[in-house]
Amino acid sequence: MVSKKENDLFNAILCIKTPSECKSFFYDLCTPSELEEFSRRWVIVRLLSKNKPYRQIATETGVSTTTVGRVARFMKYGNNGYNTILNRIKNNKKNS
Repeated sequence: MVSKKENDLFNAILCIKTPSECKSFFYDLCTPSELEEFSRRWVIVRLLSKNKPYRQIATETGVSTTTVGRVARFMKYGNNGYNTILNRIKNNKKNS
C-alpha cells in the first residue's frame, strides 16, 4: 500500500519536465551517497539487461554479487519498474 507521503513524492516526480529540472530536484532531495547508490543500481539494471554475468557486473560496479542478485530479483519478480523504463528508453531510441 502506497502511503500518502509516497504518493505525494511520486506525483512531484511526475511534474518534472526536463533533465535539468530532474537533476535539480534529485540533487536537492537526495544525499550524494543516495544518488550514487541509485545510479549504481541503474547501471546494474542496464548491464543485467545485456545479459552480463553477475561477477563481471560486480567487478565493473564495485558492488557485491549479492547486490547484483538482489537487483536481478527485482527485475524478475518486482513491480516491473525497471523493465518498464528500460523498454521505454529502448522504444524512444528506436523512434528517434
